[in-house]
Amino acid sequence: MKRRDSRTNKPAHERQDDSASSRRYRLQPDEVGMLEQFRRIKEEAEKAGLDVDSVRSGWIKSDDASLYFKNPSYKTPEQIGIEAMREELLEEFRDYAPKYPTIKRKKSKDGHLLIIDPADIHIGKLCTAYETGTEYNQNIAVQRVIEGVEGLLNKSNGFNIDKIMFIGGNDILHTDTPRRTTTSNTPQDTDGMWYDNFLTAKKLYIDILERLMQVADVEFIFNPSNHDYQSGFFLAQTIEAHFHKSKNITFDCSIAHRKYSSYGNSIIGTTHGDGARQNDLPQLMSVEAKHIWADAEHRYFYTHHVHHKSSKDLIGCTIETLRSPSPADSWHHRNGYISKCAVEAFIHSKEFGQVARLTHFY
Repeated sequence: MKRRDSRTNKPAHERQDDSASSRRYRLQPDEVGMLEQFRRIKEEAEKAGLDVDSVRSGWIKSDDASLYFKNPSYKTPEQIGIEAMREELLEEFRDYAPKYPTIKRKKSKDGHLLIIDPADIHIGKLCTAYETGTEYNQNIAVQRVIEGVEGLLNKSNGFNIDKIMFIGGNDILHTDTPRRTTTSNTPQDTDGMWYDNFLTAKKLYIDILERLMQVADVEFIFNPSNHDYQSGFFLAQTIEAHFHKSKNITFDCSIAHRKYSSYGNSIIGTTHGDGARQNDLPQLMSVEAKHIWADAEHRYFYTHHVHHKSSKDLIGCTIETLRSPSPADSWHHRNGYISKCAVEAFIHSKEFGQVARLTHFY
């Protein structure tokens, strides 16, 4: 017969475990009250006339115990200043944004989607013919993209284009800091100052979008990227503010790393390509875009980042990697990473998915 504890009528080993559990895990009434106070931080901060986001950390104390906490929503004065400056700047852009006349278009049953995707432009990148055999700077970058977009539009003649999807971001800028480094502080060979490159990219996007809106309504999709994670996002926000009075262009400029859109019975995903593995993209699409995944007959993911062409069919989804208009710089040339330079586009049918690939080589 097992020995039982006379006070609890439990087996002795259970009494011992229960006693240890009490010492380790059971909260005392005083501690419960402190936790309840912790959950009322916002309420207590407002009573004291404080902004809860300005409270970095604090102590809740009683006669027998104390609780130290850190506020996860705390923002430094620098962060608050940057966000306030961003909102003020965007509001100013919206106030002074030009008014574009609305272009009324008839709906087309046999229309096509034109995806124009000038990937990895790298404005501010420097390549010298003396070392690599090819010149590249901010002026050449702009010239190549303008020429490439116009060439792709010419090649799309013959298709009834009723919508254009323009993919922005994807290392539109070569650096992300005044120290001429990427977001991760990798040094780069550069042409021009960071602010010159930002303004050059802004003008390039505006010129291209104004041109595309004359052909069809435009959906602008921004892909954050590794060279310009911050400045590329700010640029996309600036472009959206510039066009916010136009009825012929829509924007998806969130910081999400994968974006999804649909056309006809196709689902189209875009991402820079420096994050999730390609083989995981179909499954990610099925989870992140489940509301349109099941109804889609054709599924595509367009990726960037590596500057060379690849295409493969995975279960349920086709993955395409795009070329870049920018050539190899010193480091890439030295290590043998050399690819054909081009800007690419794709044409999608409402019924049959991708029906054409267009390429403008340099």
